Order: sequence, then C-alpha cells, then structure tokens
Amino acid sequence: MPTFVSAGLIGAVVLWGLLYPASLGTTFEQALAFITRNFGSFYLWVVLALVVMCALLAFSRYGSLKLGAEDDEPEFSLGSWFSMLFAAGMGIGLVFWGVAEPISHYGAPPPGIPANTPEAANAAMRYSFFHWGLHPWAVYSVVALAIAFFQFRRQQPALVSAVTSSLPYPLVKKLAPLFDSLAVIATAFGVAASLGIGALQINSGLAKVFGLPVSTTAQVAIIVVTTAIFITSAVSGVARGLKWLSNANLMVAALLALAVFVLGPTVAIIDTLTNTLGGYLSEFVRMSLRMTPFRDSSWVAGWTIFYWAWWVSWAPFVGLFIARVSRGRTIREFVMGTVLAPTLAAMLWFSIFGGTALNLEVMHGAPIAAAVKADVSTALFAMFELLPLGGVMSLVATVLVAVFFVTSGDSATLVLGMMSHRGDPNPSARSKILWGLLIAGIAVSLLLSGGLKAVQTATIVFALPFTIVILLMALALWRGVRHDWHEEDRRERALRRRLRELAADR
Repeated sequence: MPTFVSAGLIGAVVLWGLLYPASLGTTFEQALAFITRNFGSFYLWVVLALVVMCALLAFSRYGSLKLGAEDDEPEFSLGSWFSMLFAAGMGIGLVFWGVAEPISHYGAPPPGIPANTPEAANAAMRYSFFHWGLHPWAVYSVVALAIAFFQFRRQQPALVSAVTSSLPYPLVKKLAPLFDSLAVIATAFGVAASLGIGALQINSGLAKVFGLPVSTTAQVAIIVVTTAIFITSAVSGVARGLKWLSNANLMVAALLALAVFVLGPTVAIIDTLTNTLGGYLSEFVRMSLRMTPFRDSSWVAGWTIFYWAWWVSWAPFVGLFIARVSRGRTIREFVMGTVLAPTLAAMLWFSIFGGTALNLEVMHGAPIAAAVKADVSTALFAMFELLPLGGVMSLVATVLVAVFFVTSGDSATLVLGMMSHRGDPNPSARSKILWGLLIAGIAVSLLLSGGLKAVQTATIVFALPFTIVILLMALALWRGVRHDWHEEDRRERALRRRLRELAADR
C-alpha cells in the first residue's frame, strides 16, 4: 500500500472526526472494547518479551557489535543524543502524568487494594514506575535498533519494510509495503494522541497563569499555533532546530524537577524513590503479566493495556528517529542509553512530582485528588499552588509542555517525511509541512470527538496491527545480530590464526 494511500486514510479519519465527531467516538469505543477484551494478554506478553530481548542484547556477546562501520563515530554527543531521544519518546506524557497518574491510582487503585490508603499510595507509585519504566523503552529500543542495524550495517533504507524483508518468508516479503503503511498510520495517531494531551495541559497552564478559559476552542487554537512553530523547526533541520530545542527542554525539565525537590518534601521524595524502586523490582513479573480474569474490572485495560498500545503506536516514530541519530554506537551502548538511562530519569521524575503530590494529599490533606477528578490536566498546577514559587513553576511547566509539544511534532514530521521518501534521512520541506498539518488535524478531530478519552481509544485501536509487525522486526533483528556476530567472530579467529602462522614463520 503506497504511502499516499496511508495519508488518504488518515485524512479521511480527520474529516470524519471534524464532520461527525459523535460517530467517530462511538466507533472507536466499540473497537476498543473488542481489543481490550480479546487482546489484552497479547499486549502484556509481547512487551515483556521485548524487555527480555533488550536484556539479552545488552548483556550478551552481541552487545559489542557497532551500528555502522568500525571507524564510524557518533554524530551527536551523548548529552544531545539523550536529550533528543527523551524529548521525542516521553516528554509531554511525563509532564502530563507525573502528578496525575499517581494521584489517580491513589483514588482508584488496582483491583484488590483499598482506595485512599497508604497501600493505595504505594501501589500508585509502583505502577507509575511500571508504566513509564523498562517496558515502554524496550518497545522503542527494539524497533529503533532493528532499523539502525539494517540501515547502518546492511545499507538498507530506514524503513520497517527493509527490516522485515530480511526474513526468509515469502508472505512477509510480499506484505512488506503494507508494514510501512501501518507504521505511518500508527505514528500519525500515536503522535496526535500526545499532541492532544499536550494541548489540554497547555490550556490548563494558561488558565492557571493568565486566566485563559479552558475550552475546546482554546485547545484547537493552541494546536494551530504550536503546529506552525514545530513545522518551522522541522524545516530548519535536525542539527539546528530539533537538537537545540531538545537540549534546552531537558535543561528546563531538570531545573523544574530540582526546584520541586528542594522546595517540596525532600526527605519524603527520597524515601518514596527508595521504597518504590524496591516494590517495582520485587513485583516486576507479577505486574508485567497482571490481568483480572475473575474480576469485573477495567483497570488493567484502562491503564496498562492503554499504555502498552500507546508505546507500540509511538514505536515506529520514536524508533526511526532514534535510529536516525544513533550511527556509530554499539548495541550495548544503544540499549543502555535507550532503556536504562530514560527509565532512571522517569523514576526520578515520578518520585519528585508524584511523591510530592501524594505526600501533600496523604499527609497534609491537600485537595489535589479532587482537582484531578475534576480535570486531570490540572493535576500538576494544583500541586504547584501548594508550593513556594508555585506561580513561577506553573509558568515554567506550561512553557515546558509547549516546547515538548514542538519537539514531538518536529521529530514526528521528520520521521513521517522519511517514511514517505523511502527512508531518506533528509526529506523535503513540502513533505514535512504536509505531515505536520495532518498530525495537527488528527489531534483536533480527536479532541472534538471526545477529548482525552477519544485520544486514548484511537491509540489502542491503531496500535494493534503494528504489534505483529514489531514481533517480525524483533525476529529479523535477532537473526541479523547473530549472523553478523558469527561473521565477525569468524574473521577475528582467521586473523589471529594468520598472525600466529606469520609469527611461527619468523
């Protein structure tokens, strides 16, 4: 299926949402119910398998393979590389859910845990670590590593189809163009979901700081303005616009986290990190495979399954983008940088923001939970109101979300442009503009057809087909890595044997 057909299908969904928002919302809800009822366990098993695969690649003999030729050096410094992958992978989501998720779990915890109790608070932090820790980054890492491996070691185009076509299965080779189309659709809807979430939080921040009314009209206007900015940034190129924005954003995020850490309950934050890390490690397998077959509960579907689908829908976009900036790194360095490092950063973020919010709610009776129940996008700002310099931090957080919005849109237009130009790492400005407008259109149509709920529903629906593609990419990567490692090992043994022969001749 050619890429222009994917763009046409995306455009049709945008028009559907703009013209008949109620119909679109109803259709997505019905599809969501079917998927979560029949494929929830499938998502859990697939994502856990990807975590195991990352561990095997990083800590086995295969980790020494380089993504490129032996003399290739990384294009970007370690700091810039991490900034870009982190901004593209999770920026908006972390700021939006850093307070909202732990507080939400506290009031509505996983089945079997009483709400609004210390046990619920512990579970809230543990599941926040789980949802934003090793699992999502493993999804990104496998997809990114597969694309980078075949691009830099086999000189293949940066496309999903280039990876899956290496498999010795005629049907897979025949369906390869379809996989590129699925990647385009999953990317467009996954990114649009985050842009919709970002618009909600920017609106809440502007309402808190400047009194701007919270409304769909304001959120659409925010999408329009920020879209114009990220398209401009995308046209300027990776080495200028995106690199500079990502570095600046990571610095602002670090300063905001430091401010909350110092001005908030510092000791409680440290205790929260320590306690939650222990719980996360001890409950890792149980959380990874948790379903509720004997309870009438939608908690796992509404949180864990949604998140796993969200990461899958983002995987082609984040994966292709990370691959684009990762030439010259070893597999071990790549996995450590794309799985362990961002997982630790996410844990610190949730410990600081979620730990502070829960401490204020549980120990001091602050009304943060009530604010989250009324409007989840106001969670961060409700917490800032209770801290010194809260107004300043609200303004900084709003700017932070806006810049994360821009970096996500910027990198997404680059990736979609690459996909529509057969993997060209420098697609045309016209292509970037087209995809930027389509992404913004999806975000607007989803907001009009049901707000945050419609955004979440669309993400799960469009992620399911691409999950199969990720499994094929993982298989192709494993076969390719094993083959190249054995080839390099054979050459090294032959070289050592030749050197011994030369030494003996002397």
